[in-house]
Amino acid sequence: MELAPVALTLLLAALAAAADTTPVNKSCVTGSAGASVSIGYGGAGASAGVGVSLGADAYRSDCPLAEEIVRAAVDEAIAADSRMAASLLRLHFHDCFVNGCDGSVLLDDTPFFVGEKTAVPNANSLRGFEVVDAIKAQLEQACPETVSCADVLAIAARDSVVASGGPSWQVEVGRKDSRTASLQAANSNLPAPTSGVATLVQKFTNVGLSAKDMVALSGAHTIGKARCTTFSARIAGVGVSAGSANKDMGFLQSLQQLCAGSAGSSALAHLDLSTPATFDNQYYINLLSGDGLLPSDQALASPAGAEDVAALVADYAFDASLFFDDFAASMLRMGRLAPGGGRAATEVRRNCRVVN
Repeated sequence: MELAPVALTLLLAALAAAADTTPVNKSCVTGSAGASVSIGYGGAGASAGVGVSLGADAYRSDCPLAEEIVRAAVDEAIAADSRMAASLLRLHFHDCFVNGCDGSVLLDDTPFFVGEKTAVPNANSLRGFEVVDAIKAQLEQACPETVSCADVLAIAARDSVVASGGPSWQVEVGRKDSRTASLQAANSNLPAPTSGVATLVQKFTNVGLSAKDMVALSGAHTIGKARCTTFSARIAGVGVSAGSANKDMGFLQSLQQLCAGSAGSSALAHLDLSTPATFDNQYYINLLSGDGLLPSDQALASPAGAEDVAALVADYAFDASLFFDDFAASMLRMGRLAPGGGRAATEVRRNCRVVN
């Protein structure tokens, strides 16, 4: 996934020349992104105001080519493997939901602690680490010890959405990387694919995000795939309401056939069967038709769930622009989730897999 040395050199030279003459675009889905944002948790047990300031221009002087380097590598990775867009987006989500957006999900286990990669929601599931490694190596060549791994995940998530046809937003940067990780927090904080609406809302509330954020960010399942083991409960009828059983049946039977095949539980199904590689609002349309893959997906449209959640599903199904706007805004809010340990517990890692 790494750019060839000659290609990288040409890219850096061209972008360096352009950086002096091209004005910075400070437009953002939430208004002006030029102002910095002091980040901290709004959830229980976390501290706000940890001394980390996010802004759109954090690397303008020290690493003006940072976003271009990330974008080029992400585009190359997705061109080689379209599924990588969903994988990179998911890495950012799984990072932020465990003690804030601090790059902790990227740390390998050491003799001194067990990281997050082997947590139940992550083991044999998260992917894209080698793409992050390649991006970080290029950034270290261009501007050593400047761009954090946590920021790489945030920028790569945005670029993955854009590369798949989704909305863009101006990523706020300036995060630092954690020097540790938490297996326990990864196991307890991340929503499970079998979660009901109440559990999903609570998981988001725990980190200071709203039910609206939950519904909007769930739309990330418009791209990517899932293993049969993650939706086996769906095949068994979980999430099928009495009034929608008939329209669900054909979809569920197709899943049963897939998972009963030679690949068995390791088989992969598209989260969005209609437009699997395109970031659009088809995910919500599928939910209204009873074709949500994961039990946690289909639960959002259940009449037995929260009325405001089901109403948002319908709104996003009928208005793609509304979904795009709300998704981008929720990604920015999620990106502001910060660890509570302060800057003394963080650094800019040279290698995203290990502390300096």
